[in-house]
Amino acid sequence: MTAGSIFSRVLGAIYVIPWYLWMGHAAAAGNALFARGYNIYSLFLIISTAGIPSAVSKQVAHYLAGDDYASAKKLFRRSLALMIGLGVISAAALWGLTPLLAMQNGHVDGRMIPVLHALVWPLLLIPPMSIFRGYFQGFAEMAPSAISQLLEQLARVVYMLGSTYLIMRVGSGDYVQAVAHSTFGAFVGAVMALIYLIVVYWHRHDEFVELATAPAAPTKTLLKEVLQQSLPFIILDAGTVLYQFFDQYSFPEFLQHFFIVSQPQQEYLYGLFAFNTNKLVMIVVSLASAMAVTAIPLLAAAYTRHDRQGVAAQIENILRLFFLVMWPSALGMAAVARPLYTLFYVDDPLGESMLRFNAYVAILMGLFTVLAAVMQGLYQNRQAIKYFLIGFGVKICLQFPLVYWTVGFGPLIATMIGMAVTVGLMLGALDRQYDLDWSRIGKEVTQLLLASLVMYAVTALVVAGLAAWLGGMRKLTAVPVLLIGAGIGAGVYSYLVLHWRLADDLLGSRIAGIRKRLRIR
Repeated sequence: MTAGSIFSRVLGAIYVIPWYLWMGHAAAAGNALFARGYNIYSLFLIISTAGIPSAVSKQVAHYLAGDDYASAKKLFRRSLALMIGLGVISAAALWGLTPLLAMQNGHVDGRMIPVLHALVWPLLLIPPMSIFRGYFQGFAEMAPSAISQLLEQLARVVYMLGSTYLIMRVGSGDYVQAVAHSTFGAFVGAVMALIYLIVVYWHRHDEFVELATAPAAPTKTLLKEVLQQSLPFIILDAGTVLYQFFDQYSFPEFLQHFFIVSQPQQEYLYGLFAFNTNKLVMIVVSLASAMAVTAIPLLAAAYTRHDRQGVAAQIENILRLFFLVMWPSALGMAAVARPLYTLFYVDDPLGESMLRFNAYVAILMGLFTVLAAVMQGLYQNRQAIKYFLIGFGVKICLQFPLVYWTVGFGPLIATMIGMAVTVGLMLGALDRQYDLDWSRIGKEVTQLLLASLVMYAVTALVVAGLAAWLGGMRKLTAVPVLLIGAGIGAGVYSYLVLHWRLADDLLGSRIAGIRKRLRIR
């Protein structure tokens, strides 16, 4: 699941290189328009799915832990019908509310209308598609979700790039039309993924039928349980999207309140943190998202068995695995920020600084994603929502002064502080209930941080040295600098993790074999 999520995110970022190039002089405006449309679409998507796919995954795991296969199967069918209806309703709502959602600085932005209309169509397919994924995940079958995710992203990117090239390089050159077709790519991707999931389900159908021998629970009971569990998923799954949604409507207003800025300047600053750097940083956050999705059914099953020690061990392992992956990913991205940003966009000192800072924010965003999933898997929904709302309130309060003091960095700093508050409250609640072994977790997390800081220092020196030797940074030179810097950094971190034996009990006996083959003591 993690591999599928990473490849999907990487593919969803790599397309930016030709897309940005083909957009030409309209790249900054196109970026801002794309980001604004997708933020609205993401929020509608989360509302339209109503948290039901994650709740289905959780409840299916719950029923399977009690050998109630019939209820799991019936739950899937009823939820699928419900999601088809919700998809139609949400698509109609987005179409009808388009003029209101296209408002910016007190007037309707006509460029947003075709973009939002193009995003109506995927809302019809993604809700039922997500039920298939949740059902398979409840069975601890992660491959169908991961492969469908890859197919979805591949089809989406092919359509996006093909349509953008034809419009911007062959056709009219209308960047609004190009952005609208780029967003419509979400529908094309959803079609491919849904077809694949239906085929897999059809092939596995007989196996699921054989398991379901006992009578299922009543439909009313099944749907009531899922709907009760789904509301927290709406709020918590929408956590990062709500932060971005707030930025989309508050940042232009706050910026104009304090400074005299033109629309191109405003779109440039907004595009930097909301699209350019966010697109790359979400690759890192996707690591946490994948771990979070897999954690929910595991924790729900342990909770159903009343295995308190098993739950505590799962939480500790999830935290250790998170930092094993997230420390080097975030710090590594910060170390190669200049060649990475140049490769995808241009050599822009402000964009590079913002990418570096946003990489640090990604650690807290990822940790929030994981902890929210943990608390939901343990049926601590109300507490999780309460802690999220407290952190979100902190961001809202800090955003106004931080935009004045730090301009484009303001929303990122406010997000970092808000997420830190929520994460701190969640960790405290889990510790009080399950008495986590912080001496062990703290020691390992600190060692992983130290290894990551050594990697960061080495990588940053290599990148700076190569940039000075090459006399600057351009797209062509950014590729070898990025590959060499990232390769050396990965080698340093891997050596230190193996040498200090930081992943042996997490990743199993294969680690000892790797260490032996590499002759690391």
